[in-house]
Amino acid sequence: MPKSSSPRRRPPASDPKTARQRELNTKRRGELSELAFVHKAASLDFGVAKPYGDSERFDFILISRDWPEGDKLWRIQVKSTATLNQGFYHINAHRRTLGRVTAYKPTEVDFLVAHIIPDDSWFIFPIQVLATCTSPSFRPKNSRQKGIYEAYREAWHLLRPPQ
Repeated sequence: MPKSSSPRRRPPASDPKTARQRELNTKRRGELSELAFVHKAASLDFGVAKPYGDSERFDFILISRDWPEGDKLWRIQVKSTATLNQGFYHINAHRRTLGRVTAYKPTEVDFLVAHIIPDDSWFIFPIQVLATCTSPSFRPKNSRQKGIYEAYREAWHLLRPPQ
């Protein structure tokens, strides 16, 4: 029997997506941000390692060289966003345990790195900075107004030995 010559119909972009479609898009963006983090960190001369499996609270181990006591290892959690909402990008700087929001603890993660995908901006936070804020928001890179976390934008120096 011959195949149908009519092209396969795709739903219009305005059609609502299923929860599974949204999850895959969010998950895929997160995976791409993790790859971008590895590239950025390696290009800045950091070593990067990924723990086996996904049971740890952190995504990567970042190796910072030239500390007086030798290489320093940091546990890094990467979060990302691509959605601008009312002039701000927002990330979820937390995890969920049994359906409840739980802030990352300094015993689990050393730094949270937020990737703002459209700006290709990176915010580097010592985890203690976000102890009381589980949903920080960021202004776009080209915004005239600066956000409260502007000091952490591209703050890769926080991962290096003090000068």
